Amino acid sequence: MAETFNPTEWITTKEAAELTGYSSVTLRQFAREGRIKGRKWGRDWFLEKTSVLAYVEEMKRLGPAKHDPRRRKA
Repeated sequence: MAETFNPTEWITTKEAAELTGYSSVTLRQFAREGRIKGRKWGRDWFLEKTSVLAYVEEMKRLGPAKHDPRRRKA
């Protein structure tokens, strides 16, 4: 079944960058790596807003521990 596009659930990388402070390039990389839910429609990337916000909150919660190489990646 095809996934429908709901604009209240998906945001552009530009909108996500303005919301989080991460660059659009970084957010696209996170989506490709599976750190956040993202989808490419045509030439544009769209990110699931709840996934982006959850990732940002997790990084805030981890604080300096997010840089620990022994940390299990989310």
